[in-house]
Amino acid sequence: MSAVFFLSLLFTLLSVNGPWWSMQTSGVDANLRGVSVVLGAGKKDQLHHIIWASGSNGTVLRSLDDGSTWQQVSVSHASSLDFRDVEAFSADEAYVMSSGDGGQSRIYKTMDGGKSWELQYTDQRAGFFLDSMACDSKIHCVALSDPVDGKFVVLTTRDGKTWSELPRDGMPPALPKEGAFAASGTAIVLCERGGMFFGTGGPAARVFRSEDEGRSWTVLETPIGGGSSSRGIFSIACNGPYDLVAVGGDYKDADNDKRVAIYSDDGGETWHLAESQPGGYRSAVASFSYGDFAAVGPNGTDVSHDKGVHWMHTDRLNLNALAFESTDGWGVGPKGMIARFKTHYFYRD
Repeated sequence: MSAVFFLSLLFTLLSVNGPWWSMQTSGVDANLRGVSVVLGAGKKDQLHHIIWASGSNGTVLRSLDDGSTWQQVSVSHASSLDFRDVEAFSADEAYVMSSGDGGQSRIYKTMDGGKSWELQYTDQRAGFFLDSMACDSKIHCVALSDPVDGKFVVLTTRDGKTWSELPRDGMPPALPKEGAFAASGTAIVLCERGGMFFGTGGPAARVFRSEDEGRSWTVLETPIGGGSSSRGIFSIACNGPYDLVAVGGDYKDADNDKRVAIYSDDGGETWHLAESQPGGYRSAVASFSYGDFAAVGPNGTDVSHDKGVHWMHTDRLNLNALAFESTDGWGVGPKGMIARFKTHYFYRD
């Protein structure tokens, strides 16, 4: 047996065998759906992974020591809110987004580690329902709402303080009963070179695509397909300007593994079904290194090492969302579930 073949076999076995997650204790019983990871000065000003998590009952958590300990830094008088997304930039600075009809959908920001929170946006219009938020810097973020007056709403901030609605002249109309999903706060993504994408579900699973930071949009129906209010695209992620992966399925039929993952290698112009699918409905997907993606859902995790073309089932841990800083990642789920991603080696020819 040659050394090259032996190493290839060893790294492949390491990538398949053994759990990819290690459990951590959050100390809460909330259904956690938002998670964000940054590298920065944590406890005793030492370099740590700083993790923020959010979820039901107004829960916001923060760890300054790689997830070893957690503290509640929740928004005051917000216990009725369901925080589906959190976007963090340091131990002190983070946004949280709640989902719900009208005024239950809100965006808050803290600059002091959760000691105080500023309400930056809410909206009372019929149909307004925030599903997802994404940031590519601490002052430039977007947030996606279900259709209002027949079109999806995309909010943006460019100063980290004020939010406004992007013009909808270039937004294609939504289909009747079409919406986005707030299962993990990852239905919208910002990619390189001004690319912005979001996925939908209901009557069809479509990807809305903008190449000019949301001034104009095109829309394309994808192979994931729709047909019910519980089916469609739940999450979308990119690795560079051209490689994208979207996952979803039917959250009411979580073990159904037919048409739950798609990929694009041309910046979202065309989408293809993954040649081997994840093990069922997946609520979130994220990239953890070049060409590598992980997707999570109620019946476990799947990993792709070839930009979403093939998926390998790795764990059965029930997770709603995940986030990475390089190859270091955390996932969150029901009943305060928090887990740390274990990097596995994978040999490429």
